[in-house]
Amino acid sequence: MDFTIPEDIQTKLDELDAFIEKEIKPLQAQDDNERFFDHRRENSRTDWDNDGQPNEEWEELLREMRRRADAAGHLRYALPKEVGGSAGSNLGMAIIRDHLAAKGLGLHNDLQNESSIVGNFPFVHMLMNFASDEHKEQFLEPSIQGKARVAFGLTEPNHGSDATWMETNAVRDGDDWIINGEKMWNTGLHAATHDMIYARTSGKDGDANGITCFFVPTDAPGFKVERFVWTFNMPTDHAHVSLKNVRVPNSAIFGEEGQGLAVAQTFLHENRIRQAASGVGVADYCIRESVEYARNRKVFGEPIAMKQAIQFPLAELATECEMTRWLVRKTAWELDKKNHMQVSDAVSMCNYRGNRLACNAADQAIQTHGGMGYSREKPFEHIYRHHRRYRITEGSEEIQIRKVAGHLFGIQGPNKRPM
Repeated sequence: MDFTIPEDIQTKLDELDAFIEKEIKPLQAQDDNERFFDHRRENSRTDWDNDGQPNEEWEELLREMRRRADAAGHLRYALPKEVGGSAGSNLGMAIIRDHLAAKGLGLHNDLQNESSIVGNFPFVHMLMNFASDEHKEQFLEPSIQGKARVAFGLTEPNHGSDATWMETNAVRDGDDWIINGEKMWNTGLHAATHDMIYARTSGKDGDANGITCFFVPTDAPGFKVERFVWTFNMPTDHAHVSLKNVRVPNSAIFGEEGQGLAVAQTFLHENRIRQAASGVGVADYCIRESVEYARNRKVFGEPIAMKQAIQFPLAELATECEMTRWLVRKTAWELDKKNHMQVSDAVSMCNYRGNRLACNAADQAIQTHGGMGYSREKPFEHIYRHHRRYRITEGSEEIQIRKVAGHLFGIQGPNKRPM
């Protein structure tokens, strides 16, 4: 077995490094843009007087970064060639996400809002798989360029992981549908023109079928943003919305009527493996920064790196980082070779271990750096606050562990068998 990075992916990494040095670092350094990344970062990014939403200057800087990355041919790396991409592999994306995250906090890769010089674009894949020609024309290229924004309305105040029990419903009224309900954690709604609202249109609670996805204009009568929920890591773009007798035409359906959860699950495995890869990369960064600090920080006449209380936790993290990295890469490679459901349990392993690793490494970096680690002079508190949410979102780690157990015991998956 050959564990070296494939030549084409290594070439891409080298191109990305050169692009960051030439284009992104100078952009970050100009006009005091460093305020978005140094100790002022949370305050500079947040419009506190506007429900804690992202500051417009911060968002414009991210848009400029993406414009430059797109012009250089990097932003669409993972997208199909028919939309200007390079059809990058899952293995390539896993290695790239790891590589970029390992560079630490910077404009090249700010995962607080999934912004990177190499885009992820789950919505584009949803459109290509399920959208009508009308919806593709309306949203596909504009969403890649950042000229259109569509939020995602699946989770509800009383229902998170149990999406099949959602209370939001839609009933037919002639050629239209009338939607009533509430949604939580509608990420990106502050800038969205439409919200993908999932509503039960048939069947009973607990049925996977009978849930339909609708493109709902955010300015539709009856659609209301109740609040933006302030979070552990600010700014927030996570809205709580209500829908009261919101009317949309039948053409607003995204995908097939009653098959909305198939839309929601699109790109799930790719998202989770890329999230895990980012966790590995950022853990690597935290470990390396801690080692360097420990080698130079002296107490009682010698570097704290000589103390086993400093060495052992970082040695354990370095070991877990290496193991998780190779599990992530192996699983990403298998995603490129096999049916996704054959490696669904491995994706879950990667996801919950990678997310937990990132949090543990950031926490240990804070501890190793002492008071300065706890301060906002260092990026570790920011890294922890950001990656902590990944242990909940896109399937909590409990959901991921349950998936692993289901495959292990033959309760679900391709090797399901009677107990």
